[in-house]
Amino acid sequence: MSKKSENSGFITKIAAFIVDKRYLFFLLYIFAFVFCLFSQNWVEVENDVTTYLPEDTETRQGIVTMNNNFTTYASARIMVSNITYEKAEEIHEMLLDVEGVDLVSFDDTENHYRDACALFDVSFSGEAQDELCLQAMDTIYEKLDGYDLAVDTPIGYDETAELAEEMNTILVIAIVIILLVLTLTSRAYAEVPVLLITFGMAAVLNKGTNYLCGKISFISNSVAVVLQLALAIDYAIILCHRFSDEHETMNARDACIAALSKAIPEISASSLTTISGLIALSFMKFSIGLDMAIVLIKSIFLSLLSVFTLMPGLLVLFSPLIDRTKHRKLLPNITPIGKFAVVSRYVMPVLFSFVLVVACLLSSKCPYIYGYNEIKTAKMSDRQVATFQIKDTFGSHNLVALVVPTGNYPAEQQILKELQTYPEVTSTLALSGMEAMDDYLLTDALTPRQFSELIDLDYEVAQMLYSAYALEQNQYGEILKGLNDYQIPLFDMFLFLKDQLQTHNITLTGETQETLDELFEKLEHAQVQLQSDEYSRMVVFLNLPEESPETVAFLDDVHQMLAKYYDDNYYVVGNSTSCRDLASSFAKDNLMISILSALFVILVLLFTFQSVGLPVLLIIVIQGSIWINFSFPTIMDQPLYFLGYLIVNAIQMGANIDYAIVISSHYQELKTGMPHKEAIVHALNASFPTIFTSGSILASAGLLIGNLSANPVISIMGTCLGRGTIISIILVLGVLPAVLVLGDSIIEKTRFKIKGIERKVQSSTGTMKVKGHVRGYISGVVDADIDGILHGEFNASILTDGHRPENVEPQSPNNEGGNEDE
Repeated sequence: MSKKSENSGFITKIAAFIVDKRYLFFLLYIFAFVFCLFSQNWVEVENDVTTYLPEDTETRQGIVTMNNNFTTYASARIMVSNITYEKAEEIHEMLLDVEGVDLVSFDDTENHYRDACALFDVSFSGEAQDELCLQAMDTIYEKLDGYDLAVDTPIGYDETAELAEEMNTILVIAIVIILLVLTLTSRAYAEVPVLLITFGMAAVLNKGTNYLCGKISFISNSVAVVLQLALAIDYAIILCHRFSDEHETMNARDACIAALSKAIPEISASSLTTISGLIALSFMKFSIGLDMAIVLIKSIFLSLLSVFTLMPGLLVLFSPLIDRTKHRKLLPNITPIGKFAVVSRYVMPVLFSFVLVVACLLSSKCPYIYGYNEIKTAKMSDRQVATFQIKDTFGSHNLVALVVPTGNYPAEQQILKELQTYPEVTSTLALSGMEAMDDYLLTDALTPRQFSELIDLDYEVAQMLYSAYALEQNQYGEILKGLNDYQIPLFDMFLFLKDQLQTHNITLTGETQETLDELFEKLEHAQVQLQSDEYSRMVVFLNLPEESPETVAFLDDVHQMLAKYYDDNYYVVGNSTSCRDLASSFAKDNLMISILSALFVILVLLFTFQSVGLPVLLIIVIQGSIWINFSFPTIMDQPLYFLGYLIVNAIQMGANIDYAIVISSHYQELKTGMPHKEAIVHALNASFPTIFTSGSILASAGLLIGNLSANPVISIMGTCLGRGTIISIILVLGVLPAVLVLGDSIIEKTRFKIKGIERKVQSSTGTMKVKGHVRGYISGVVDADIDGILHGEFNASILTDGHRPENVEPQSPNNEGGNEDE
């Protein structure tokens, strides 16, 4: 059988260019590697999931409003166990004396002392990242050294750094597992460093180019590297095995060109199913799906780029070492599984149908949750452990912020009074509820006489002050009527008085000035947190969990309460409202991802196999693995964070379908030259190394993330992905073969042809002229691109360029090339 030059064809020319210019590509990759080592430090990471909520949700609008109008000072919940109440009071006084501590809430109620445990709610004089707060927290730790302590605070807690440390640990362990797996599935030990260099480069490129996406989520930033290795390792393995095959009869350069020219279309087609599943994520209303889709799709493209342009040069460079380190096949054949599939072909599909229905019903009852503060992970940080200890002792702690238009102090006071009638409300914090002096609240309105008596100010001075305030507010009528009955809220008057003192329009001395200076400092501290020029904020502390029917009912009551005093320009913001908004978008996102991921994959499979029945059978098996995967939370009565479901649903469909494609492709080719029962056995043996490599790496990566990350979102996603991959492997090896053999007639009856590409099985004896791809038996097995003459007995599937094979006169044996046997 004669072979034309490998330079024919556009892809072959590209392959030759890449291989021949390998040192140029090495240089370019070195420059890119160095650049990305620096640029990965430019990436901005968003740790707040709620910022990805749709812009029309109340939580998103409320958060933006609060960030633009208020400063949130740091706080801490400190529980000291195994102490008397008297000792707790001493600690209370000690905490108040710490520099940087503004307020410490503690009393003898069960909200702060029970079962020999004291709970101190500490408010600080700055934000969590301020040096003053960090020093104050260090002082508290020093003073409470030796006590049985549980501290829940964001001060000194760097979630990004903690995640980075966790993922570095996971990555190291994952690399060890990848090394073991690649060694088992490789044909030469020297192939392993080639694969690691290729994907190490792809990972660094992806991480270094994330800054181009602007700010990315902590989820994408954390898991992208591990998922990139797990999802795209197949591409390098395909090229590596292609090179091995070609290198049997060619030198390293020609073998690499031939391997790359064949691998480019094959790998590109393989990547489409994974990319399809990720594209479905981008249609989520909850935009974190788009964030993950962009980062992971970029990682797939950069993996393809590294495999196509870096790896060929590495293969040529390492080829002498690869030749010297070849070893025997380490993975066994799985012939018994194939034979079992043949024997059970009438039973297994029926059992699977039953399991499918049950799994569908169970997964539909999955106990989803939309906040992750209540999730216990396999590994928990010190802060998480402390949070659950405090919760187990003192119950749920939940706060909700009410953001309303500023200025209507009577309405605010009335709202606070109504809230205090609810047993679910433990306390409130608002300017309208703060005491100023002598039992007056900050928002109480006082006359000049009352104000002068309150701060020990001359009545005449107080009248002048009120008159100046009226002039500034353009309230001339009050001056004309007389100021005796003119009332101004204390808070507004204190701010005006402070301004007059600073401009020296009024001068005070002695104790009055000292008292006012202390008051002004407290007012300034309260104002930046609770009032701006446009909005006031009231903070409500609840004893309700973040998610419960009672919590939803309470939020409805609050909305009705605010509607009595304000128009639509108010917001209720907190973890509970975030959960409600996330729940409302989940149903649509879930349906959209399920439909789109399956639809995109079906379209890819339709063009790949040119059959309607086969894609449906493959989708049913993988969808079954998804339903079984998400039946576990229902069976185990474990809450499942909704985002873990959405992301894993898309990834599992897009990535795990490749396992089914590998088996189906081998089966479709092999059955043209042998009985179906034998074909499925050989197909499983041929597919097992690929499925074992990709599946074990993806499953290991998922389970590592699930068990070694303390972040609930990432941990749940990893657990579901690892479990789902294992289930998919079991189904494609144990169920799919029986389904393929039993459903073969459906597959064949639903075949169709795409114009320009024709596949036909030829069984004949004699001589035939062929230009195209041939796979089957020709006095042996052939799998090759052929442009020449076949002479002999053959039974093969022939994919031609629109030309039907035509018989020609027998050729002299001297003009025929040798057979290439499998």
